[in-house]
Order: sequence, then structure tokens, then C-alpha cells
Amino acid sequence: RSTQTTPAPVLALRTVTYCTENEETPPKKKAKALPIEDLEAMVIALQEDASLQGMRNKALLQIAFFGAFRRSEVAALMLEELAWEPHGLVITLSRSKTDQDGQGIVKAIPYGEPGGICCPATALKAWLTASEITSGPVFRRVTRQGKIGPDPLYAGSINAILKACAAAADLPYVPELSGHSFRRGLATSAHRAGADFKNIKRQGGWRHDGTVQGYIDEANQFEENAAGSLLRRKP
Repeated sequence: RSTQTTPAPVLALRTVTYCTENEETPPKKKAKALPIEDLEAMVIALQEDASLQGMRNKALLQIAFFGAFRRSEVAALMLEELAWEPHGLVITLSRSKTDQDGQGIVKAIPYGEPGGICCPATALKAWLTASEITSGPVFRRVTRQGKIGPDPLYAGSINAILKACAAAADLPYVPELSGHSFRRGLATSAHRAGADFKNIKRQGGWRHDGTVQGYIDEANQFEENAAGSLLRRKP
């Protein structure tokens, strides 16, 4: 039988390693879903802004939300990818994160109801007419002097535009927003409005059911709540 003992430094190292490996990793912070009601609040706040930048932002916010686009897709959107149909706008992305083969992803965005707050197709038409963009990138930088450049917006600037518009609409959670808030918001808001699971998945271009189900569970966290059933019971 061996009487050899483990040196103290080795024991200390093992203890540190064990503790480090078993520390709980903090959950990854998710972008907050943008509800349709708060998108409408931003659109209303922009209605008084007749500048080119205001018109661009009003179109950008609505296209990003109702198309459930990633910020990179919004920034890379080209005029040649747009097709106007009697019922709305059809956008064919030539390349996307989930379409690396370049077969194209098609998204349809219907016209809004007459007198409604949001109509992404109409807002986009207004921006393109005012900006006189006839080819190339749809969303471009607008200088303080009202000049429109030839290059597309950077993907990172989509976050900045969203947060600036949210702040102007006095939304209370501006720091929690990012470009992904559009996609999460479309999924959760569409589910609350009664949209079919398959249609939500198709609009967002999600490959996995689990991703969409996660957003739906988020939308239902108070509606389908075990604690809520107890709190609502009659004594």
C-alpha cells in the first residue's frame, strides 16, 4: 500500500481547476423582441420628420421588422431584389445566412390596411422616390446636408438607427435593442396575432423549428403560465 501523498500545490491546482470548470456560465444576453406596438410608436414619432433621413428610417424599420430580416440583409438589400405586386412587395434575397448556395430567399410583405400606422411597402416607395435611387443599395447613408451616398449602410449602423428611433419614441428599453430585435419581434408579435407556426417560420427564413418555438414560448410566457393560473383563481 502506497503512503505517498499528493503535493499541496497539485491539490490546489486541482481545486482551482474543478471550481473553474463548475462555475456557472452567465446566460448569453438576448436582444429584446420589438413588439409591433412599439414599432408603431416609432413610426408615429417619425411621421413629423419629412427629411430624407426620416423617410429612410421609417422605411428601414418597417422593412426590417415585417421581413424579419437580419441587419446584414437590410444593409445589403438591393433595388434589383425588389418586385412590386398588386398585393404588396416581394423581396428576393440573392444570398442569406441560411442560403449560402445563393438559390435565393423570397419574402412577401403585403400592403398595410388603409389608414393603418404601418405600411412597409408604401414607406419604401416613398423613400425610393424621394431619394431618386434607381439601382443599387436601397438603404444608404444620408449626410447632415441631405446628400445621399452611393454605398450601402454598414450592418452595424442598423443597430444605431433602431436605438435612435426607439429613444425618440421614448421606449424604456433602448439599450436592450439590436438588429435581432426585428426578427424576434416579428415572431412573437405574429404569434400573438394568431399567425400559423409554418408561416412565421417561412417569413423569418428559420431552418429549425426549435428556434421559432423558442420565440413563441417567449410570447406565451405570461399567457401560458402556471403561476398565473394560481394567481387568477378565486379564493
